[in-house]
Amino acid sequence: MTLFTPLTLPNGVTVQNRLCKAAMEENMAEAGQVPGTALINLYTAWSNAAAAANAGPGIILSGNVMVDPTAMTGPGGVVLEAGTLDDPTTRTQFETWAKTGQAGGSKFVMQISHPGRQVFANMGTQPVSASDTKVNLEGMASKMFTDARALTEDEIRGLIRRFAETALAAQAAGFDGVQVHAAHGYLVAQFLSPLTNLREDAWGGLLENRARFLLEIIRAIRDRVNADFIVGVKLNSADFQRGGFDVADSEQVVDWLNAEAVDFIEISGGSYESAAMMGNSEDGRVERSTEKRELFFFDFAKRISETANMPVMVTGGVTKRSTAEMALDEAGVDMVGIGRAFAYNPTLVADWREGDALQITIGRAGWKDKAMGSLAGMAMTKQQLYRLGDGLTVKRKQNALLALIGQQIKTAKLTKRYKAWLDAKD
Repeated sequence: MTLFTPLTLPNGVTVQNRLCKAAMEENMAEAGQVPGTALINLYTAWSNAAAAANAGPGIILSGNVMVDPTAMTGPGGVVLEAGTLDDPTTRTQFETWAKTGQAGGSKFVMQISHPGRQVFANMGTQPVSASDTKVNLEGMASKMFTDARALTEDEIRGLIRRFAETALAAQAAGFDGVQVHAAHGYLVAQFLSPLTNLREDAWGGLLENRARFLLEIIRAIRDRVNADFIVGVKLNSADFQRGGFDVADSEQVVDWLNAEAVDFIEISGGSYESAAMMGNSEDGRVERSTEKRELFFFDFAKRISETANMPVMVTGGVTKRSTAEMALDEAGVDMVGIGRAFAYNPTLVADWREGDALQITIGRAGWKDKAMGSLAGMAMTKQQLYRLGDGLTVKRKQNALLALIGQQIKTAKLTKRYKAWLDAKD
């Protein structure tokens, strides 16, 4: 199997190759929380490179698109809910975004999400979760979050409906599919994890109950969209926290998803408390598993791929073509998701197909404070995305501290804009 052979999904849709552009750019919406010039410029950079060489990602996954305007991973996120497309101008913006992502021949899949308790305190909204819990971080990041309250039964049902309405709107705007974000400590993952789901009703306790929220979201989406509309799931291989959602749990959830109309599973891991997706984990397992390789979730994806009947994508830290090829050959996965490397090299697929730029160098912050180091590393990646969104080229030399400070300044401005929009919306 090679990276550049087509793959047919269970619903009959064929993607052109097995390299996928994973989600990253969820802080680039324009006023009104809609896709605007910055996002279009960014996706144009990727699609132009793909069209010129007839080599783009098989699937492009967008950054988080939020199903609830009061629950945002960041103040610059895109929101899509029932009624969003009623405004002709807004509908055109979403349609333009979809067409831009597809221009290089890729299938464009919208990642849809709810952050649950992982809402920054300065956003000014009340975070909700499966239970009354709080994100706990060490050091300077400890005050970034506040207590979340438990969702009621009616609110849970309402959020299931919101996911389905967002999926239907994505289809109406011309996207090829959606991916339900059930990883990285966001709301669906909070229901799955025994560390954050302390409920004693039908939505908590046994794993079967904790997985009910995810399964009912998938069923609600499938009831609303066309059969050839792609529906994927991003799932943690583990929380990488002691006593949390673990690999055996993930295998069981995948087995249940085998019975649903799911077209692919993306395997990742971690949360804000244990940033395994950035190569750092509270329990050290990510570091130990990647001593001789860079793909964070290789070993975990290998196990889970033995359970999954649908195609499996693995993501997490890939910067080398040889690593992507190893994932296909040795881990038994069908697709490789690459996020940060695409921010540093928009022509990645074409380059790798031609044997060029076989390793991408990305910005990292080697700080002792893992939480702050992860934030700085992400800020460096976002700096590159913002440059592409402004029509500029990638910055070759970066400073982690300056990138983090710049990100904080930008976030403060976006937070002020977001709060004004939310007040006007009410």
